[in-house]
Amino acid sequence: MGSRVVVIGGDAAGMTVASAVRRALPEDDEVVVLERGSWTSYSACGIPYWISGEVGAPEELVARGVEQHRANGIDVRMGVEAIALDPEARTVSLRDGDEVSYDRLVLATGAEPVRPDLPGIDGTGIYGVQTLDDGQALIDGLAEQPRRVVVVGSGYVGLEIAEACIARGFDTTVIERSATPLSIIEPALGEQVAAAMRQHGIRLLAGATVTGFTLDDAGRVSAVTTEDESIAAELVVLGLGVTARSGLAAEAGLPLGAKGGIVVDEHQRVVGFDDIWAAGDCVVTKDRVTGDLVHVPLGTHANKQGMVAADSIIADLSGGTPRISFPGVVGTAITKFCALEVSRTGLGLEQAREAGFDPVAVSIETTNVAGYMPDAKTMTVVMIADRSTRRVLGAQIVGAEDAALRIDVAATAVAAGLTVDDVVMLDLAYAPPFSSVWSPVQVAARAAVKAIGRAPG
Repeated sequence: MGSRVVVIGGDAAGMTVASAVRRALPEDDEVVVLERGSWTSYSACGIPYWISGEVGAPEELVARGVEQHRANGIDVRMGVEAIALDPEARTVSLRDGDEVSYDRLVLATGAEPVRPDLPGIDGTGIYGVQTLDDGQALIDGLAEQPRRVVVVGSGYVGLEIAEACIARGFDTTVIERSATPLSIIEPALGEQVAAAMRQHGIRLLAGATVTGFTLDDAGRVSAVTTEDESIAAELVVLGLGVTARSGLAAEAGLPLGAKGGIVVDEHQRVVGFDDIWAAGDCVVTKDRVTGDLVHVPLGTHANKQGMVAADSIIADLSGGTPRISFPGVVGTAITKFCALEVSRTGLGLEQAREAGFDPVAVSIETTNVAGYMPDAKTMTVVMIADRSTRRVLGAQIVGAEDAALRIDVAATAVAAGLTVDDVVMLDLAYAPPFSSVWSPVQVAARAAVKAIGRAPG
């Protein structure tokens, strides 16, 4: 009998590990996946677009279904919930009373929505959005045609859900604790997002803290209360971010970091536990700018970390050396609200100061194509750089169509440690229908060069 690799969690990271390990190991080695939900290998990021109606059915968000994985030789067990780990005995205890032994274990348990301990938060009609089952529950709730919808939080999920609600014709209010929506971008850019939200009919209450939820006699939400007022609501969506789903790891004594994320090495091996790996939204990873361990739950990272974990497990079982490692993240993200696109990477101005840099921030207005083209639209680019080293620390973009994806140039510059001078001299594509002669990110880099001054020498 060969080795048994057990994976807890059947979405992006977990099934990436399972699929790669299954392909590489001999047939007598087992690969077992324990998934407590109803789906495997799906795009949680696509849920808001399913809710809006842009995606027609949940199956369209599934990259590979359960039967496909089973046909590839993976023992996928659905509706099975792991409730305890015993690292010394190498066992996983299940809710139904069974126990599964392992030779190598992978934790890919994902993240869970933040649900603060507020009065009434467990009432009917209050939804989180993390899984396809959550998405279906929200769609069912909206099918009851609530008169008023309140979204609590205006991060990426909150913004996308709010857009989905107004696209379906619901009276929608967004409550945000910060002074502007999308607080991970600079306030001036957040004001642009706020203006777009109001323009499209959303009532935005910024700088407001939710204190509880009013329930009717049947236990259903009827209002959201803040420090200043009560907002009537028949349906509420929580968009307050997520934390790592790491209860199993915590109870088993595994090391945890920011937002409960499991601490792993560059090969996704849990620190201090040689036969356990973890990947995806349940782990912390290195910020490549500051060196800190941060929790950044995104499908892009989950897939890469799954690939790295699989490579490490295969090397471990075959007596070899891992070929690849996960270098960390720079915090790149992108979203949109109706026609307004938003993206960011690296550090914001205050983050850079808190990290000990001497940052310079510049903001420029430019166009997404050559300004003389008939379809030219405006965009704002903010760039943050370190005064002494001239290194690009971060960038943010808000603008019309074809604006936000330009952030990838800045993300590459941040990850590579390029200076603003390096970015100015990058050989980037140019033709009038696609860009001005200076790429928008290069325009920002030139402004940063002027703000810092000429390089010495």
